Parts: sequence; structure tokens; C-alpha cells
Amino acid sequence: MQRKSSARLPFHVAIIMDGNGRWGTSRGLSRADGHIAGAEAVRRTVEAAPDLGVTALTLFAFSSANWARPHDEVEALMRLFREYLASDGARLVESGVKLVLLGRRDRLPPDLSVAAEALERATACGDRLTLRIALDYSSRAAIVRAAAAFRSDGSIDDLDRMIAGEAGPVDFLIRTGGQQRLSDFLLWECAYAEFWFTERMWPEFTGDDLSEAICDFRRRVRTFGAVPGAGDDGVVDRRIAL
Repeated sequence: MQRKSSARLPFHVAIIMDGNGRWGTSRGLSRADGHIAGAEAVRRTVEAAPDLGVTALTLFAFSSANWARPHDEVEALMRLFREYLASDGARLVESGVKLVLLGRRDRLPPDLSVAAEALERATACGDRLTLRIALDYSSRAAIVRAAAAFRSDGSIDDLDRMIAGEAGPVDFLIRTGGQQRLSDFLLWECAYAEFWFTERMWPEFTGDDLSEAICDFRRRVRTFGAVPGAGDDGVVDRRIAL
């Protein structure tokens, strides 16, 4: 059976960062405090990901449905996003991290949208990790937009590129906080993704947790609809061997 090494195989990990608010309130803090602690978990994860073979990391930061949350919480989240871009921008550039923002931008505070676009330009040459942050994001809306722009003579690969972008399909999806659903996140891109769920709340998530999850992923054999062990018919063993 032909095998591909991790050095040649792009590895796309997506994370639904769930549990911030519950983590805060369970400790007598505010939900906003939980989100602040969650930002530290983002930093730990971004730092650990490249050494674990991750080439693209997509984080679900704020869904289009989250606008329905209390106004104070939404304001706190927008403020936190601004602070993250301001405080971590230089670090991303120095670390070779390319930032890409997913989702709608027309409903974001204008200064946040401008800051995100500026950091995207500043990090455009990053080649160690592509960090995609989904903000005001809905996967169903993204699919509808791509379908509306799709040409009748196009191929499924064309549509895939329109929806998934340069990062391509998701290999491994992680969700913290105990829930086991996709919540309108990367529905198209997760068609053949492996899933890993944990009760651990996002503010508690560490590089060691990411390593444990990826170790579990490496033990899995991904057949993509083929027969395991077929070998001679060209099926590739997609296990990540680091």
C-alpha cells in the first residue's frame, strides 16, 4: 500500500472552541471572563499546531447565529477580537503564521474589519501555518454563496475550491465542551473529516490536548469510501505518521 508522509500531506485541523461561557460561570466569573481565558487557549493551540504537523488550523470563533446572544456578551467578544489582532499580530508575522478571516465582514464593527484585513496583508507570506478564523460564519450561507456563483459548466473540484479555499478539506475536527455536533461549521469541508470530542472546556485546552487528539487521529485509517487494505488499486493510506 502506498503511503504519504506527513511532510508531503497537508494536514487541516478545525476546532469548535466550545465551553468558554460555561467555564466562566462555573467558576463564579462572567461569560466574558471565560472568553478571555479562551483567547489564551487560542495562543497555546496556534503555538503547538505546527510542531504537530498541522499546516492549516481553522477556529470557529463566532457564528452568524451568535449575534442572538446578549448584547453585552457580543460586545465583549468583538472587543476581544480587536485585542487579539492588536496583541498577537507581530507574533503571527514572526512565527510565519498566515491569517485568513472567514465569514461575513459587512456586519462586523468597521474598525475590526479594517484591522483584520491589515493583518491578513501583513501575514500573507506566512508559510508555517495558515490560521483561519471563522467570524460571523455560517457554513450553509457559504455553500449558498458558492452555489450562486457556480458556473453550469464547472466541475465539482471548482465548487470545492470556491467553498474550501486554499486550505482544502478538513482532515480532523475537534470540538471541546462536551457537545457532539457541527453547529453549521465547515459542513462541506468536513465531508470525510475524522471527529474528536472532549468534555474539556476550551479555556482548559492545551498543546498536550491537541497532541493527544492528533495521536488518536494517527491511529485511524481513512478509506474515503474504498476498501481498507485494497493496496494494489491505488488506495492511499491517509494515516498521519509523524
